[in-house]
Amino acid sequence: MNPSQSHPVTGDYDYHVAPADEESIYDLPVLEGCFTPRAVIVGLAVGVILCMTNMYFGLQTGWVSMMSLQSALLGFAVFKLPAVLPRFFPTTRPLTASENVVIQTTAVATGTMPLAAGLVGIIPALGMMSQEADGRDPIVLSYWHLVIWCLAVAFFGVFLAVPLRNQVIIKEKLVFPSGTATAQLIALLHRAPAIKGISAASVTNRSGGRYERLQTNENDGDEADGKDEDAVSGTGWWALGWSFAASGAITLLSFMFPVTFALPVFDLLSWPFGTSLAARWMWWFTPSLSYIGQGIIMGFPVTVSMNIGMLVGWAVLSPLSKKNGWAPGRVGSNTDGARGWILWVALAIMIAESIISLIPVTVEYVANLWARRKAAEARAHVFTTPDSPDEAAERDGYMDMPMDGEPECEPPERLVPTSWVMLGLAASGVLGVWGVWYVFGTDGIHPWATALALVLASILSLIGVRALGETDINPVSGIGKISQLLFAALQPGNVVANVIAGGVAEAGAQQAGDLMQDLKTGHLLRASPRSQFYGQLVGSLASVFVSSAAYKFYTSVYTIPGPEFAVPSAGVWLSLARLLNNGKLPDMVVPFMIMFGGAFSLISIVRLTLARSPNPTIAACVATLPSGIAFAIGFLNSPSFSLARLIGGYIAYRTARASRTGETPLLTIVVASGFVLGEGVLSILNLTLASQGYRALSCFGCNLGGGGYCTGGC
Repeated sequence: MNPSQSHPVTGDYDYHVAPADEESIYDLPVLEGCFTPRAVIVGLAVGVILCMTNMYFGLQTGWVSMMSLQSALLGFAVFKLPAVLPRFFPTTRPLTASENVVIQTTAVATGTMPLAAGLVGIIPALGMMSQEADGRDPIVLSYWHLVIWCLAVAFFGVFLAVPLRNQVIIKEKLVFPSGTATAQLIALLHRAPAIKGISAASVTNRSGGRYERLQTNENDGDEADGKDEDAVSGTGWWALGWSFAASGAITLLSFMFPVTFALPVFDLLSWPFGTSLAARWMWWFTPSLSYIGQGIIMGFPVTVSMNIGMLVGWAVLSPLSKKNGWAPGRVGSNTDGARGWILWVALAIMIAESIISLIPVTVEYVANLWARRKAAEARAHVFTTPDSPDEAAERDGYMDMPMDGEPECEPPERLVPTSWVMLGLAASGVLGVWGVWYVFGTDGIHPWATALALVLASILSLIGVRALGETDINPVSGIGKISQLLFAALQPGNVVANVIAGGVAEAGAQQAGDLMQDLKTGHLLRASPRSQFYGQLVGSLASVFVSSAAYKFYTSVYTIPGPEFAVPSAGVWLSLARLLNNGKLPDMVVPFMIMFGGAFSLISIVRLTLARSPNPTIAACVATLPSGIAFAIGFLNSPSFSLARLIGGYIAYRTARASRTGETPLLTIVVASGFVLGEGVLSILNLTLASQGYRALSCFGCNLGGGGYCTGGC
């Protein structure tokens, strides 16, 4: 693996760190007392904020992030308050690095449930069904049915991650870039002992943007150390606070004056022709600081790919389908409009790239599995004494030994016993089968099919976690689509079963991958794996109720899908299920699906085969190829969001160019995090105001060309 090679993705963002020798982590002191009440409480509080933020952005554009770095920053900031406001807070002992690991682990488990439980994808998709297209009415779940559904998928991935930890973190020492970057940040925040050999590694995001390294080694250079110190000291906290406040203020302003987030600036181009690009073609600009922040985090290459896709989809294919009568409805309609028409092209691109990207990972995994089996057979007749490491490992409760004979560095009392894992997998599996049956009944999906989906999640998570550890990309999109393809054959003609089975399989793989990043963080900082396991369970359980309440809150106030929340992920799930079960497609979309799907299949093959070329010219050319997933996201999201992200990507590019290291400074990432969190948190206030009947103060600027592009009833 070439660790410096990055891979474009969208939706989630993480960081890519060059691999390093991890032997030196054993020089760190073992930190006890991780799972403390204050760490859990703060982790839950931060997790609730992230959960609401992810629900907001997930329903709006399909963007959900595990936000492990933000969790660590916010958790650390909470314990800085006693020093800032001593009158209101009693003196407390300092927060330890291991407690911060538990905080961010608990927060991530709480904050990612909207994606893991499909609340921004499959649940809205079920509510979008119709008698005409699917032969059944929409499925709208009550709060308690949502709770049971979330319980059904909340814990399987948690227990699944435990045995995978020993394989991919202890044995194979995979990098898990996001987890490593979070460990570096926590070490920097707490001035923990240096994570030697890793501190000099460059941190890059999955999209190819390079982020300034989080240096914890005193030999890595005074200048870079000084910049990192600024980012996590007074300068950084002020930057985080002001960026949060600015983003929140604009969000609140957009509620009072909806045109703030729907500026019809492109009407200046269309006005001489007597039409409105905003009202007729969904071309307006949203100056959202949160989406600028997302662009900074995603990096310039991904945002460029996204905007190329946006131009092709919304400036070429959308007018083409409308003018030729292939999409006769309103442009923004997901059923008979141009938006629904170009969605099919995006779906073809996503399926093509997802499947192609899974092939080499699958082949490599099977080859390694075969090699391990042969090695085990060769050792089958080798005599081992009762005190051998293999028997000691089994007695101590961790899964099996590294092939090089190096034992698990943690004592048994800090690990999760195998008996707990086996019992937990069985119990969560039974809970999953029962919960899905109780909510949807046998008309929705048979219990045996749910059980098969869980088995499929177990198998595919092995592939997904390995890919995540090497590239920081969890191919859950491909996993979900493969599940849908399989269940189209097992329960043909059943759209509900297709969507649910895909969601169950994706949930297990996605959750196991996210939690593996946290376990990597804990491993590097010598935090207790058992304490992290507790935090994951507590966070997942709490988020069952928080996420269900948040989803019902949004659906009770807003029409979903609607002007405020288009829920693009739901459209992808439902469209593929409909295609697999009834085979109906809009007019003339098939040639474009074949053309774009084939083109990005070839691009994916070129990227996979030539990305690691020793020829720097070839490698540089391959790096300029667009990401298929990012390109497709440009189709799914309206132009306004992609344009704002492009601004953020350009800021990341310029700050990297201005940096002597050629990497985006950590302080820039802190500001971007404040932008994202500011709108996410203040959107809760907007939601509350809307639920109480408050509306916009003025609809000024919202009626050009017939209007229809502003939210808030304007």
